[in-house]
Amino acid sequence: MITLLGLTAGALTTCCWLPQLIRSYRTRSTRDLSWGYLLVLGGGVALWLTYGVLAADAPLIAANVATSALLLTLALLKHRFDRAAEC
Repeated sequence: MITLLGLTAGALTTCCWLPQLIRSYRTRSTRDLSWGYLLVLGGGVALWLTYGVLAADAPLIAANVATSALLLTLALLKHRFDRAAEC
């Protein structure tokens, strides 16, 4: 039951990134997202992932791997769209 609770919480907090990714892709703009925000959040997620691995906590690992992938995608979009805006 505790594992299901953790997986559900991880799925909900990870899925919150999908609307931002979809919006950023559709509008071709990530202007409202700062690099500082993405770096600090990414660092926190990396630390949570490390903690999850050390604690052997599957829900924590799964949620932070998925969040890392979404944040990386968002950072790549930001890099791409910021460069395109400069031209």
